[in-house]
Amino acid sequence: MTRRSLHIVLILLLLWAPASAQELQAKVTVMSQRVYNNIDKKIFTTLQNQLTNLLNNRKWTNDTYQPQEKIVCNFLITINDMVEQNVFKASLTVQAARPVYSSSYQTALVNYQDADFTFKYQEFQPVEFNENRIQGSDPLVGNLTATLAFYVNIILGFDYDSFAPKAGAPYFQKAQNIVSNAPESRNISGWRAFDGLRNRYWLAENMINTRYNIIHDVIYAYYRNGLDQLFEKENDGRKSVMEALTRLQAMNQESPNTMILQFFMQSKAQEMIGIFKKAPPQEKGRAADILSQIDIPNLSKYKQELK
Repeated sequence: MTRRSLHIVLILLLLWAPASAQELQAKVTVMSQRVYNNIDKKIFTTLQNQLTNLLNNRKWTNDTYQPQEKIVCNFLITINDMVEQNVFKASLTVQAARPVYSSSYQTALVNYQDADFTFKYQEFQPVEFNENRIQGSDPLVGNLTATLAFYVNIILGFDYDSFAPKAGAPYFQKAQNIVSNAPESRNISGWRAFDGLRNRYWLAENMINTRYNIIHDVIYAYYRNGLDQLFEKENDGRKSVMEALTRLQAMNQESPNTMILQFFMQSKAQEMIGIFKKAPPQEKGRAADILSQIDIPNLSKYKQELK
């Protein structure tokens, strides 16, 4: 084979090779203003860059994503204290959005703050995630990537559920597997049932517990049959959103105060108000009643805006 022929074959192979574009368009921000001035803050810039590379360059699914299909998400790590040498206590805010069909609007999939995030990090240490060896040799080192990988799978689960019925199941199961094999240390919390009522354990448990199966129907009805229809078939879209709310109301009456209800409703108040503000009076009133029951922190908003 001539050099020119080999060159042509290589080009064709590259063109025919399946794309392996990753799933996330993630931005990681590490805020360190609260920690001591005698710590070299450059370490946190390095951490930020390493975590960004991990999230964006690792393949989290077996599917191929086009650039425009990537999930836009943000991970904000706020360092609150250094409790031991190279051991940091922080909070983690996770946000992810999904485009709405026939519009430029982005709707929130996830908007949650995890206040129990303690990890160990030395500058330039390897930042990797191995789902078959989650704890690693040092639990506090492993907790750094295990926590982020957990929320990546929660994001993927919500995103897949929002496009096809119960399609997120494999990723919620992966999140549960991380919980089951989570790092253990006296400084680590959030992975166990007795660590509180609102943590990683309960989020994963709610998403795979058959008692709360209806939440997966809610996600699909709200996003795919609801929001995705609003700009072309407003009445149909709003009807599906109402169906999703009615199911949430039923779930809340049967199992009050579940974590997943709060997790789903987080940051949805203004979006809900926008959906129902121009609805017929009877429909608007019904939406206000349901929302006031399932999203109590925003009760006054619903009463005022959906009169």
